[in-house]
Amino acid sequence: MYTHGMPSENIFISRKGYQKMLQEVDELKKRRPLLAQEIKEAMEKGDLKENAEYHAAKEDLSHVQRRIAALENRLGSARLLEDQANIPSDKVYIGATVVVKDEKGSESTYTLVDAAEANPREGLISVTSPLGQCLMGHPVNTTVKVALGKDGYHLTILKITRE
Repeated sequence: MYTHGMPSENIFISRKGYQKMLQEVDELKKRRPLLAQEIKEAMEKGDLKENAEYHAAKEDLSHVQRRIAALENRLGSARLLEDQANIPSDKVYIGATVVVKDEKGSESTYTLVDAAEANPREGLISVTSPLGQCLMGHPVNTTVKVALGKDGYHLTILKITRE
């Protein structure tokens, strides 16, 4: 599964996001034998063509298998942000928390994260989002144009911090 032809070895992820993915893999692996058991029980009930439970369980199992594979693939290529001491702290990169000011002078704070961790309501912005793309690589006091909405809007980078 390629995302926009980006090499998969460049997934940066916070320790929190990493733990969350590991936890999901664990939970999915616990579900596997239960689903296999459901399939077995459904098969014992006989006619599989008419058997909705059997098909649902098989569908669930293949979904679980795919999700585990996708997560393990990501985890295998993920690099923890703490290990990235060489990421310049004077510019916006993944893991940076950025304070920006819009044209009206109101300030917002965003943290740039891998797409898997993005949660705009919590201020976690994906580096692949339009906003993330505009901010990436810029130093403090830069004004960037965000191409969202009809005419887009401008944000000025006030401050960049890293945990």
